Amino acid sequence: MAWVVAVVLFAEAFGIAALNWFMGVVVDRQDMSLAGLDPDRMSMSAKAGAVVFGLYFALCGLVALLVAVRNRAPAGLGRVLLISVAVVHALLGAFAWGLIGPAAFVYMVVVLALVLLLLMTYDQVADGAGDAGARTDGGDGGGDGSGSENAPDPAEPEPEAKNDTPPAGPFTPPAPTTP
Repeated sequence: MAWVVAVVLFAEAFGIAALNWFMGVVVDRQDMSLAGLDPDRMSMSAKAGAVVFGLYFALCGLVALLVAVRNRAPAGLGRVLLISVAVVHALLGAFAWGLIGPAAFVYMVVVLALVLLLLMTYDQVADGAGDAGARTDGGDGGGDGSGSENAPDPAEPEPEAKNDTPPAGPFTPPAPTTP
């Protein structure tokens, strides 16, 4: 499923970049001013937008591809990128209904659903795999698997027990006691 998200995001990267670049070329060839703006600046900003948004969607597609190859949930910046591309598709879907039509809205919602499914599916896989694949040798692979490396040393004194109960305040009911 992550492969599908990666392919869709790479296709979108190319499509968005090509569309913005085409709009920059059209503005440059029209040589018309919009509300006094310089046509050369409008053309350059459209082309810069093509590069920026194309790279953004390509980077998001690369994160989805890495998730598919590694078969692991995205972490850190990759997770932030996938969440941001989901938000972008939600906003574009909201605007697409009114400006373009229902077909563009459905496309944006499908891509949004794919990205959210990618984020949620691999999140559950990572939670379940962490419990089943727990190792007793500290994860370095050098132990014999007996767990003796993590056993407490009898010569060391046991650490003092921490009291994790919050202090009683005027609005906190007293803790129940047993006789």
